Amino acid sequence: MAKDTTGRLHVTVKSGGKRKLSSKLWLERQLNDPYVAKAKAMGYRSRAAFKLLEIDDKYRLLKPGMTVVDLGAAPGGWSQIAAKRTGAVDGKGKVVAIDLLEMGEIPGVTFAQLDFLDHDAPEKLIAMMGGRADIVMSDMAANTTGHRKTDQLRIIGLVETAAHFAGEVLNPGGTFLAKVFQSGADAELVAQLKRDFATVRHVKPSASRQDSSERYVLATGFRGQQQPSSRGT
Repeated sequence: MAKDTTGRLHVTVKSGGKRKLSSKLWLERQLNDPYVAKAKAMGYRSRAAFKLLEIDDKYRLLKPGMTVVDLGAAPGGWSQIAAKRTGAVDGKGKVVAIDLLEMGEIPGVTFAQLDFLDHDAPEKLIAMMGGRADIVMSDMAANTTGHRKTDQLRIIGLVETAAHFAGEVLNPGGTFLAKVFQSGADAELVAQLKRDFATVRHVKPSASRQDSSERYVLATGFRGQQQPSSRGT
């Protein structure tokens, strides 16, 4: 164990046995990540909570009484923040979280184990919310193959689908926030969002690892409802 450049103790994981190098590096990164430790200390389900906190502190997206949809919500870090900042914990706002995976109960959050790609998913969500959403947010990332260009296209494809979904459930003036990865592949996504939203920008919170190409696309001022979906037909 040694100290890093900030003076913190740096944990080194030993190699050997059945542990792959990639697993060793991931474990070292987790053990030495201050946001991971801070998330545990504050009771957040993931370090990703700090990304949403930082974005919301700057852009003031989450307001009391709002209705929020959290796509791919598990393990629930973003839903926790949304529930607190919209007042859903106290019954003032509403947070609906969906994921293919199970997710433990979170105060103020309604969870459905559901695939947002399903043709009837928008109708199910609107029924659960009792109306439309003010914000659709997504910290999802597509499963990677290790082939950079293929992975970029899969990630952008997932976000484009999430953006289309948002267009089916958002109120006029609503917001869409989603994780993307910096590449030239997202030009079409940005063009699509600019047609549907008044303002589109990229943001990179400091809680995102600096060695990662991860960033977020933030689209605000939804112009109005899209035509009925043709997904699944």
